[in-house]
Amino acid sequence: MRLLIVEDDALLGAGLRAALGKWGFKVTWVRHGAAAFDVLANEEFVAVVLDIGLPDMSGLEVLRRLRAGGNTLPVMVLTARDTTRDKVTSFDHGADDYLVKTTDMEELVARLRALVRRSGRGGGLLSVGELILDLDARVLTRNGEAVNVSKREFDILRALMEGAGRVLTRAQLEQSLYGWNHNVESNAVEVHIHNLRLKIGATTLKTVRGVGYTIARNEA
Repeated sequence: MRLLIVEDDALLGAGLRAALGKWGFKVTWVRHGAAAFDVLANEEFVAVVLDIGLPDMSGLEVLRRLRAGGNTLPVMVLTARDTTRDKVTSFDHGADDYLVKTTDMEELVARLRALVRRSGRGGGLLSVGELILDLDARVLTRNGEAVNVSKREFDILRALMEGAGRVLTRAQLEQSLYGWNHNVESNAVEVHIHNLRLKIGATTLKTVRGVGYTIARNEA
């Protein structure tokens, strides 16, 4: 998945490019708002990670121009500014999510993947054990046989397979399904997990009591 980072800090930008690259993203990094528009005019991305404090124009101005031009590319604002007013202003300008720069990399990756899932821009295949998830056709197969799953079940399974080997909490799965601004029924995730276990096997999708859910990664 191709990702654009717009960040003027050299150390942070290089660190994000290297770290996100290890999580499977193909990263292009620019340090100015004008450079971001040049790149976006010629290349396709699944999402943008955008700083507010850029040297030539603010990240908010970048956002405003993107949305005014009809660009619906998912944008994650990643900034040192942590006030409620900064968050509200970013969302008002068209941001899809907002994180403060002190956040850990796992949260950033999880929320970026959630943005991409909700936008429908990510494609390809995910394979874990006997399961193959076709992200374009939205089809699940197990040992070569198609498995009928609902939209929510598919999205939960996608999040778990993308994070294979890691434990995802209920809150992380809710974020993947519904985003930051939706009310969720208290047992919605548990119901979907129960249904998935009936379809793919209880030993494949495991509960880590008191923490969350996981699917084991493929052995090397």
